[in-house]
Amino acid sequence: MENNELQLEFFNYLRSTLPVHVSLADELCDLLNISADSAYRRLRGEKSLAFSELKIICEKFHVSLDQVLNLQNDTVAFRAPDLVAHHATFADHMRNILQGVMFFHQFKDRKMMYLCKDAPFWYFYVFPELAAFKTFFFLRSLRNEATVLNKKFSLKEFPFDDCFAIGQQMLKAFNEIPSEELWNNESWNSTINQVAYYRDAGIFSSKEDCEKIIDSILKTIDHLELQATAGQKFMPGDSDLKYRAPIQCYVNDLIIGNNTIYGQVDGNKISWITYSVLNTLVTKDKRFNDHLFQNFYTLRSRSTLVSGTGERERVRFFNSLRDKVNTLRK
Repeated sequence: MENNELQLEFFNYLRSTLPVHVSLADELCDLLNISADSAYRRLRGEKSLAFSELKIICEKFHVSLDQVLNLQNDTVAFRAPDLVAHHATFADHMRNILQGVMFFHQFKDRKMMYLCKDAPFWYFYVFPELAAFKTFFFLRSLRNEATVLNKKFSLKEFPFDDCFAIGQQMLKAFNEIPSEELWNNESWNSTINQVAYYRDAGIFSSKEDCEKIIDSILKTIDHLELQATAGQKFMPGDSDLKYRAPIQCYVNDLIIGNNTIYGQVDGNKISWITYSVLNTLVTKDKRFNDHLFQNFYTLRSRSTLVSGTGERERVRFFNSLRDKVNTLRK
């Protein structure tokens, strides 16, 4: 293939990944510090890109040449944003997750699909009590933050109002994205086990605080069931007049899977695969995403739809979650 044809293919790929309102020519002007005429000459293949320019563009748009040129090998390019990001506080980490959710809002046609080994992160921030506990857990048990490392959890001492506010923003942004969620009977096990461990290890400041967290988990499950019943996403107390993005909830009793987010934006596929609990690997690799999405569709075809319809299965599933949570009461 001629160099100019490769260059045209490269720019065509870039255009396909950008929101429709973004001008690639304008982006090149700013990025390469060139005139509009020079930008368009490169876009038409009349002027070849220098390797230094190609490097700048690839870094800016997080592009791997493997995926652009469709090289037939088993290499898949992933981004690992958390390797270079510096999150001084957990609130900073949450703001980074919020940016990931807001990414979908750049596109007219958008959809998120979530394979839920665990409950999606933003569902921990529906109500303030569970939000405070999960924030404390992440700080103490994952980040080893000195401010909480030798402390007991108390709602009064550790409300984490700033993190709850960011979590609420995250939820509101998520609620405007049409989505599908694939749940299983173990999706809340991690949170339940965390509460049980803190209770048994004496990390709760009081039994009353532990009870409030249990109640908050149950309220969250109640809210998720209301969403599944309506087939729509909303904040607690929202009016029916407010926009509610559709949600389809499926339950699979056989396969747990992992925590993976699948995104479809203006015809393109993106996936986020979690590692180290809260970090993600991101890829736009077409072959990999085609394979990953097909796996999701296969799991979905073998799952039970419990949103909108399927009342009996929906009630059975959410009651089973409540039964697990209630085992925390001693």
